This record gives sequence, structure tokens and C-alpha cells, in this order.
Amino acid sequence: MADQTLIVERRDGVVTATMNRPARKNAADAEMWNALLACFREVATNPADRVLVLTGAGDAFCSGADVTGMQPTVDGDGDDDPDAPRPHRLGQMRHIGAIASALYRTPQPTIAKVRGIAAGAGMNMALLCDLVVASDNARFSEIFARRGLTLDFGGSWILPRRVGLHRAKELALFADIIDAAEADRIGLVNRVVPDGELDAFVDEWAARLAAQPPIAVAQSKRLLNNASSIGLEQALDDEGATQTINFTTEDTAEAVSAFLEKREPKFRGR
Repeated sequence: MADQTLIVERRDGVVTATMNRPARKNAADAEMWNALLACFREVATNPADRVLVLTGAGDAFCSGADVTGMQPTVDGDGDDDPDAPRPHRLGQMRHIGAIASALYRTPQPTIAKVRGIAAGAGMNMALLCDLVVASDNARFSEIFARRGLTLDFGGSWILPRRVGLHRAKELALFADIIDAAEADRIGLVNRVVPDGELDAFVDEWAARLAAQPPIAVAQSKRLLNNASSIGLEQALDDEGATQTINFTTEDTAEAVSAFLEKREPKFRGR
């Protein structure tokens, strides 16, 4: 497992995906990007998976894309073979976009467990999760401008939705590194906890989410994700449709029975 760029573990309905390149602050290379996409797609279609926790090995969450493997090609370089095939940058970026979309559209709740640096695509990966829990040593940066790049991995879309347009422009244009306290103050994260308590806190949240009714939770997540792009009437129609589906499930019947019998419900996802 130490040789894998992404370590995926499953326990009691909780999937923990750990980006595993600690020597590079978990910067994502091609192998890791492919592993992340495969993981997100597998989780999305596995009814036994109730929650996805995304984190990084060592002392970092993810420092973004590994730019050592993405150096621009420059015409006129004497060492270049003009006939050698070169990667199509737009194709590469569409692949990155597909990974971001797969994470955001995962039906199950997702938690980013962030310690250390979350920069560039790594920061936006955290923001695309439903919940962000940060260690008090966490740091965040939309680092792109320092690298001569623009926002990617959904940053231009998710960042203003998290902190508002003007704050998003400040973070993107200056590319400053902010600490966990500032991230909490401006609404980038849900919780900041002492580093020694981070794992236990996320474990407890993940266990609580895993015990929730998966069909209802997935539908609530989708309703909230779609809310900013539709009007009230469409939202009401969508709520009616999803609630109608819920009333046909065994989980809703179990919830009613458990309430009447004064016990905790046991949801089975059907």
C-alpha cells in the first residue's frame, strides 16, 4: 500500500481515500488523478459505500497538481523533437475537469479531512466535498497565479459559492496562503479542530453520516447542489418528486416505526 498513490480503505460503510505522495505534499501526478477518478466512480455506484472521506498522507492534504510533470513545451528548444507526440493540454484539463465533476456529483456525503497545506487543485478538491474539517495547522491557497496559471479543478465555480465573489477574487488574484483560523472566519471550512483531535472528529462525523438513510441523504445533497441554478418553483417541484420517492422506500417506513417504538432506526438503503 505504501507504493500506491491513492490508498482506499473501507470500514462500516465509510470509504477513506488517502492521497499518498507525502514526499511531494501529495501533489497529484497522472497516476493519482486516474486513481481518484476510478475511486469516485466506484464509490458512486457502490450501495455499500455510505460516506467518502478524502484526505492526504503525512503532513499535507494536497499541494495541487504535480507541476514537475506539466512543464510547458516551448517552440524552438533545441532538445525538442518536433515530430514527437506532445500531450494535448485541453484534453488533459478536460480529464481533470471530469475528476472534479465526479467528486462533486458523488451521491454519498463527502468529507475533506485537511491537515497541512491544501493548495491549488488540492484546495478546490477540498471545497468540492460536502463538508470540510480542518486541523488547526491547515493552510489554504489558490496558488495558481503564482504559477502563471488560472483557477482549475472547479475553483472558479465553487470558490465564489463558498465565500462570495469579492472574497473569491481576493483569494484568486493575490494567491495568498491563509491559515485555518482565517479559512474558518470567511466560511471555507465547516470546522477547525486541534490536530490531535482531527481523526477522531472526522471518524465521528463519518459514522453519523453512514447511519443516515442513504437514499434520502443523496437526494437532499442533489437538491442543495442544484439550488443555485434553479428558481423556487423548480426547487419545490424537485422537493415534491424526491419526497414522493422517499415515501416508497423501506427506510422511511423504518424511520416511522423507530419513532413510534422509541428506538434508533436502522437504515438499509432501500
